[in-house]
Amino acid sequence: MKTAARLTAVMALGLGTAHAQQVQQGPVDPVQFEGEFDTLQPMMDAPGEAETPEGQGYYVPSTVDTVMWGFLPNAESEPVLTVPSGALVTFDTVSHEGLLEDQGRDPVEYFARFGVPEEHVIEDAIAIAGSDMAHDFADGPHIVTGPIAIEGAEPGDVLKVETLSITPRTGYGVISNRHGKGALPGEFPETEPPAEDASAENPEAYHNVSIFSPSTERDGTLYGLLHNTRQELVEYPLRPFMGLMGVAADTTDPVPSVPPAEYGGNMDINMLGAGSTVYYPVNVEGAMFYTGDPHAAQGDGEVALTALEHSMRPTFRITLLKADSDDIPVTGGLTNPIGETEEYWIPVGLDEDLDEAMKEAVRQAIGLLTAQYDMDRATALAYLSAATDFEVSQVVDKTKGIHGLIRKSDFAEIQSD
Repeated sequence: MKTAARLTAVMALGLGTAHAQQVQQGPVDPVQFEGEFDTLQPMMDAPGEAETPEGQGYYVPSTVDTVMWGFLPNAESEPVLTVPSGALVTFDTVSHEGLLEDQGRDPVEYFARFGVPEEHVIEDAIAIAGSDMAHDFADGPHIVTGPIAIEGAEPGDVLKVETLSITPRTGYGVISNRHGKGALPGEFPETEPPAEDASAENPEAYHNVSIFSPSTERDGTLYGLLHNTRQELVEYPLRPFMGLMGVAADTTDPVPSVPPAEYGGNMDINMLGAGSTVYYPVNVEGAMFYTGDPHAAQGDGEVALTALEHSMRPTFRITLLKADSDDIPVTGGLTNPIGETEEYWIPVGLDEDLDEAMKEAVRQAIGLLTAQYDMDRATALAYLSAATDFEVSQVVDKTKGIHGLIRKSDFAEIQSD
């Protein structure tokens, strides 16, 4: 990915209490780009077979016919594509930032404020925002691409989803803090509450705060850029991952995209980038896999509300594990998704109460250790207490998340038997 040769300034919409009035009056310190970014426009207009970045497989674009806005698939959802087990599937995903009502629902106009020319705004974002696709700002913000059906998937099976690669589609992203949300609702944003006439036609009346953060590259590593009040650059490393992946819920009710649950969804676990695997319990015929909420970087907790939201092109290998498969990491069925990287097993706990989420993660960790390494439950709990970090995935999605990091290297002797 080519990046700008030089970035002379970084745009910020919101700098704290001292600048609250200035924020409400409009953008300050516009971004100035010199040079060009590679922008990954859609590969195809419709789902189908394609050459993916990882080999021959399938491709799913984000179009008004292949996305849901603010909701996840359920038992009544129809697949946009059906693929065999083991298929490679590339998705072109779209960040909701720049498309939402508090940003004017016009990504060309919104990103132009930061010096981004129209040719570097992805075409699918422009089409979705400009369509008559219904979206209520009170609903979930996420643009969810899919679902795709996997041949032969039935309730009780497990879907193994390996993230092989994730490529940024643009050279910029946005981090947002909105009223009533985030880790400090009522304290941030430090601006006036939303006005009654707030709308896509009057986006400034929401009084929300969005920070534009472009990317740069140094020695083969991508960084996001912010600045302090003296316009000195702050650089932080990018670590792309998909914040939202999952399978359809077994319900005919609408499923909001914000809270994660046993079917996955918006788990926002930053360990689940390229090279990771997630195991999902299949709830409906075909499994109905989907993805969205692409991130370039996120700290544990995701305290502002969003991560660095940044359109991405992920490629997955999607494999069906039948209910009796020895490759399922726990016995007796999954209660929540389980993640895996080369270094870690990642048990997940989800609940509106952070304490209960922690309990769920520990219970799943115990089940994983007993199944994978033949540990008795008491020893497994002792090991977890001595050797495993449990981290807060996020606290901003109604349902809170905890994930554990169980080092595989601790069990090298068992693995070699």
